[in-house]
Amino acid sequence: MAEQVDPPALDEVVTFTSDLIRIDTTNRGGGDCRERPAAEYAAARLADAGIEPVLLERTQGRTNVVARIEGTDPSAHALLLHGHLDVVPAAAADWSVHPFSGEIRDGVVWGRGAVDMKNMDAMILAVVRGWARQGVRPRRDIVIAFTADEEASAEDGSGFLADEHPELFEGCTEGVSESGAFTFHDGGGRQIYPIAAGERGTAWLKLTARGRAGHGSMVNRDNAVTHLAGAIARIGAHEWPLRLTPTVRAALTELAALYGIETGLTDVDALLEKLGPAAKLVEPTLRNSANPTMLDAGYKINVIPGEAVAHVDGRYMPGGEEEFRSTLDRLTGPDVDWEFHHREVALESPVDSPTFAGMRAAVEEFAPEGHVVPFCMSGGTDAKQFSRLGITGYGFTPLKLPDGYDYAAMFHGVDERVPVEALHFGVRVLDRFLRTA
Repeated sequence: MAEQVDPPALDEVVTFTSDLIRIDTTNRGGGDCRERPAAEYAAARLADAGIEPVLLERTQGRTNVVARIEGTDPSAHALLLHGHLDVVPAAAADWSVHPFSGEIRDGVVWGRGAVDMKNMDAMILAVVRGWARQGVRPRRDIVIAFTADEEASAEDGSGFLADEHPELFEGCTEGVSESGAFTFHDGGGRQIYPIAAGERGTAWLKLTARGRAGHGSMVNRDNAVTHLAGAIARIGAHEWPLRLTPTVRAALTELAALYGIETGLTDVDALLEKLGPAAKLVEPTLRNSANPTMLDAGYKINVIPGEAVAHVDGRYMPGGEEEFRSTLDRLTGPDVDWEFHHREVALESPVDSPTFAGMRAAVEEFAPEGHVVPFCMSGGTDAKQFSRLGITGYGFTPLKLPDGYDYAAMFHGVDERVPVEALHFGVRVLDRFLRTA
């Protein structure tokens, strides 16, 4: 099929990615972030193309942008296209370039947000502005949402939009956002493009142990630190049982077929061993998980505190929350209480839907040497909050990446960057998918 994308869009996606990186939207948690300058930038690019944006805030400075492009088929369900504007912190001293420079060097755009996920924000802007210049209208309504606060609780972003402004998403049944359709090189010459059709649930936990405070020199069998340490050690050492969801089963089945493996799903460990590096695409989503991440106890070395606190990053598979809860009850024991510091649902999306087929076809057209497979994300996205509105979510941020480029390491990592050619590929694929979605 002949090139359809508007040529200026290929230049714009690079410019927009760089410009958005230069707008520091670091989210340090606890409300310490200001997305408004990036939201105003995105809104201005939409308005220039004749697309009317709405700016919305729950908290001053924590700005979201929502706009709708009317489709040609009023009977078709609308599609949500969303990306977040905030980024995680970056220490400039650790980077080869300043993380908020947006520097373009040797065909690569550098900076915090280059992959997570100002690149996708830029792709969305470039595609819809190209449509405006060409007079293109999609088949179904496209609702665009640029959100705040995804890197924390989403309370000021997608959660706020879903709870307080559901009317803006009327008719949306499916959504597309980050972390999918990127090139995974398996080390043996194969290029795999995983498209996300599920997410593990988020279970950030606060553990509290209480005991008898006292002098550090005295015998104390009711030591809060000891109680907490025991619980943390048990959680860290726990081996979670295998839990295969439909998405993970589909991923393993397609990967096994790609590699000509006949082991089947009766021995998953043997299958993973035969998959080699490609096993990384499914290993994080075979089980629930719980990783201790923070400890806080005491105020003086010779004082036994009466309370000790820890935090755990827990994730549970679709259908695995009950198992997660009961296991935490057992591992923490009678001397440690636990509660959700932040909780969000697990997601499962059909891989046999027309939308998934459309994403697969768009990738395969521009990467015919690639092999598209479904996968489940180990982490979470704004799709969790939008699911409250009955919106099924997929991860689809297409990028054609060179061998040796560690995509996973770019997320929240040092020297985050994205190749210009990857952005061009993303615009072409996203444009093709959205025209007929």
